[in-house]
Amino acid sequence: MLILTRKTGESILIGDDIEVTITSIDQNKVRVGIKSPSHIPIYREEIYRKIQNENRAAALIGKDEFESLLDIYAGGRPGGAHTDHDSGKS
Repeated sequence: MLILTRKTGESILIGDDIEVTITSIDQNKVRVGIKSPSHIPIYREEIYRKIQNENRAAALIGKDEFESLLDIYAGGRPGGAHTDHDSGKS
């Protein structure tokens, strides 16, 4: 881990695209501003960990639950079967 000392208004650059600026310091809190390209997500650590845990839990659904979800996304048709109008027949 790289540890740096910065004062209010000073920045740290990460690569060419990310700038971290110390915006204020109060007793035991530091406010940080981050400029980065919009395609790079930025999360507070506790939020990121929560998202990861929820993603893991979602990946552990059972086969029946998964098939039910497939049915919902297939328009509620069991097994996602196509209707006759999908193939041009009436």
